[in-house]
Amino acid sequence: MWLFYSLTWVALAIQICFVTVSIAAGLYYMAELVEEYTVMSKKIISYLLLGTTLILMGLLVFEELPWSLLGGCLLANLAYYFVLRTFPFIQLSSPSFVLSAVMILVDHYLAFSYFANVWHPFSEVLAFFTICLWLIPFALFVSLSANENVLPTSVPSEIPTDTDGDVVTNYFRRKGKRYGLLSFLKSAQDTILPQRVKKGY
Repeated sequence: MWLFYSLTWVALAIQICFVTVSIAAGLYYMAELVEEYTVMSKKIISYLLLGTTLILMGLLVFEELPWSLLGGCLLANLAYYFVLRTFPFIQLSSPSFVLSAVMILVDHYLAFSYFANVWHPFSEVLAFFTICLWLIPFALFVSLSANENVLPTSVPSEIPTDTDGDVVTNYFRRKGKRYGLLSFLKSAQDTILPQRVKKGY
């Protein structure tokens, strides 16, 4: 009996490792796609944002969810829209990004408070969290690495430059600050995984 019980814990640890590696590989692949197709990524995120807003409006009309929860989600979508306006130039210190990060926390607090007091089936709770709370922030999180590989040909007027419009100098000054998802995964790959060295005979 004890051997079978211990085997279940070992199997659970192995399954967690497999799921973690699969999620990391999926994130890496999605970050590569976002970097390769930034214009298409912006369109997809815009459509997701519009769809999520329409779903929230539908929940407001057809379901009995509190106005504070849905209003917070709609306000978060407005903040995501302002973050998306300067896509792929996402600055982590911009007011729109800070507001969207704060609204993620507020929305989660409101959602946990509501679903802790009012019973809903787990599938409905998971659907609300996945579509209304996690979809857009996850898409924006994956697209953070797209900012690193954008060519310095033009800077939108919303992006402040320190050198009076000198695009190239501003690009290379910010290029040293690599804090995107893809750069994090690449640095983790370089430090954790062994490198293959070609041997010349």
